[in-house]
Amino acid sequence: MTQVLETAGGPTLAADIGRVEIRRPQRSGADQIINVDLRQLLATGDLRYDVALRDGDTIFVPTAEQIDLLETSRLASASFAPDESPAVNIAIVGEVFRPGTYTVTGTARTSEAGVPGGLNVTGRPPTVTRAIQVAGGIKSMANIAQIEIRRPTRTGEEQVFEIDLRALLLQGDLRQDAVLQEGDTIVVPTATALDPEQASLYGSASFSPDSIRVTVVGEVIEAGVVEIPPNTPMNQAILSAGGFNTRARRGTVRLVRLNPDGTVIEERIPIDFAEGISEQNPILQNNDVVIVGRSNLASISDTLGTILTPLDRFFSILSAPFRILD
Repeated sequence: MTQVLETAGGPTLAADIGRVEIRRPQRSGADQIINVDLRQLLATGDLRYDVALRDGDTIFVPTAEQIDLLETSRLASASFAPDESPAVNIAIVGEVFRPGTYTVTGTARTSEAGVPGGLNVTGRPPTVTRAIQVAGGIKSMANIAQIEIRRPTRTGEEQVFEIDLRALLLQGDLRQDAVLQEGDTIVVPTATALDPEQASLYGSASFSPDSIRVTVVGEVIEAGVVEIPPNTPMNQAILSAGGFNTRARRGTVRLVRLNPDGTVIEERIPIDFAEGISEQNPILQNNDVVIVGRSNLASISDTLGTILTPLDRFFSILSAPFRILD
């Protein structure tokens, strides 16, 4: 039976291979139903579960009611699965840098944006983390513990299940890096809060972007756009721009953030270079702007300069004839 399944392209990842039916016609008229549990074949290697077929047999592979991540992983690497894993067209939305539709292979990297409709094949099946890499990586407020996979089935219904990539990072649970199927949609939700330990862990994950870009302007040594690792706090971004210059206001800085809905948030935040990640030293997001203002002394000096410069020019003009006579 497994040879026939392989010839037919193999079962989909939505298949329930524990309830495969062989419908065998009988002379009496009613079909004989033979139930086959291919899970036992994969788990034990017992060839008795690989039933020999007869002429006229029909194989029915039903849709699973619930997704078992371990079984899905075994199914993708089974002997009756396709020899090569084709690229799959999927959609990914939520807390990733480039949400949208992609064609994902098993060798995707963060810098390789997928193109719908591709025909590439690979020996490794595409997984959730590879899809996230192609979509630019997770954002700093991604909730990777409750990522949702929506999988269409041939019955027209949709299977929905969750994976926990935090368990993958903390425990090495490879089952959580679910194998993807054609038409899957990945939803990365927003976290309500993120503690410093999680921020550091997520920032070093293989499915995080290599860097993000923020702008530090004002009274710093090297103002401009700086590239920093994901989940970098604000004080480290200022240090990446060379730190304060001698004219800087050292007590507070302003953080300007453009939200996805088009609104702008501006906060004045006290700065302490010894502070860890906290509300007073928030994690920066891509395209944030940090503004370092002038100190009171620098402001007074600039104001006096603005006032005195025209007077200096005026007196220079008045004294010009006397310099000529001399």
